[in-house]
Amino acid sequence: MSRRNEKQVVDASTKKKTGKRSQVNGSSGQKKRDEVIVINPGGISTKLAVFCGEKCVSQSTINHPKSELTKFARIADQYEYRRDALAKFFAEHSVDLDRCMAVVGRGGLMKPLVGGVYQINKRMLRDLENNLSGEHACNLGAPLAYEVAKRCGVPAFVTDPVTVDEFWAFARYGGHPAFVRTSCLHAISHRAAARRAASELGVSYEKANFVVAHMGSGISIAAHRKGRIVDVNNALAGDGPFSPERTGTVPTGPLVKMCFNGSAFSDVWTALTSHGGLYAYLGTNDCREVEARIKRGDAKAAEVYEAMAYQIAKSIGGTAAVLSGQVNAVVLTGAMSRSRMLARFIRKYAGFVAPFCIYPEIEEVSAMASAINAAMAGKVKIQEYR
Repeated sequence: MSRRNEKQVVDASTKKKTGKRSQVNGSSGQKKRDEVIVINPGGISTKLAVFCGEKCVSQSTINHPKSELTKFARIADQYEYRRDALAKFFAEHSVDLDRCMAVVGRGGLMKPLVGGVYQINKRMLRDLENNLSGEHACNLGAPLAYEVAKRCGVPAFVTDPVTVDEFWAFARYGGHPAFVRTSCLHAISHRAAARRAASELGVSYEKANFVVAHMGSGISIAAHRKGRIVDVNNALAGDGPFSPERTGTVPTGPLVKMCFNGSAFSDVWTALTSHGGLYAYLGTNDCREVEARIKRGDAKAAEVYEAMAYQIAKSIGGTAAVLSGQVNAVVLTGAMSRSRMLARFIRKYAGFVAPFCIYPEIEEVSAMASAINAAMAGKVKIQEYR
C-alpha cells in the first residue's frame, strides 16, 4: 500500500480501523530521521499527519464521540484519553516513530506571543493545563506533542499559537481601562493563506497588506500589515461577526442584564461561545443544512445567512480602515470559504475593498509541518516560551 495521500478515519469508541499505514522501507541499521508528526486536536477529533519534507505521506483523523468526551469535567482531563487513542493508532497503523525528527502540536491558549516556532517546555505545559488564557481543545496540542516526542527522543514544538499577539497600541483599547482587547485567532491558517496570496500576487508578504478572514466554527478577521497581524477580533469570545456557533459582538446592555438575571456564568459562556450564531437562530451550526433550507425557499434561513455574511463584510471593511484602505487583497479561508453562496454575499458588501483570494483548502497541518521543517533546517529561529 502506498504511503502517499493515505486517508484514514478511526473512531476511538469502536476501535474500528479503516486503513493501515505501511512500514517504512529501508536498509537495516539506523533509519534516517526525516519526518515530522503533526497533532491538531479539535473539539471532537484529533487530526494527525506525517510529513517528509513538504510532502504529506499520511493523514488521518481520530474521532472522539461526544458521549465519551462528556465524561470529562475539563478539557485538560481528556489528555490521557486522547494520548491513549494516539498510542493505539500508532500501534495499529505501524507508524514508524524511528523516522520522526520532530513533533508539532497545535498551539493553544497560552500567554500572548509574537508569531513563530516555540519549543514546548514545562512552563508552557503548566500554563495550558491551568487554562491561562481560556479553555479549548487546542490546549491539548502541546502536551500530546510533548508526550509523543518524548517517546521518540526528539524535540516538540508549537507554531503560531492562537494567542499570537502583534497588536499595535490602538488595537488594545476596549473603551474602558478595565477592558483590554486581546488577540485570539486562527494564526496558522491566517499566516499560510496570506503568504499564499502574496506569492500569487507576486508581492512580499512582509511588504504588503492583507485583510484575512478565517471562517469556521469561529471567525477571525485580521489586518496583516507588512508581515505582522496588528489587529483582529477575538474569535473565541469577544467582538466580530457571529459565526455558526458564536455570537461575536453583542449589545452590551442586554448582555449585562443576562449576567444579572440569575444566569450562571457557565450558561452565559455557553450562549456566547457554542450556542450562539447560526445555532441560536436556526437550530443548526451546519452551513450546508442552512443552504439546503435556503434552496427550499426558507426565508428565515436566507435572512440569517446573509446577515452573517453582512457582519463578516462589515468587519472586513473596518479592518481595511486599520490599513488606511491600502489592501493588496481580501483573503477568505477556513471551511466556510468553500461556500460560493456565502462568498457571493460577502462580496456583495465588501467587494470594493480589494481583489478577493479564496483558499478553502489551506491545511493547518501542512503549514505546521512546513514551519517545523524550516526551523529544523535553521531557516527559522526557534523561540523560548518564557
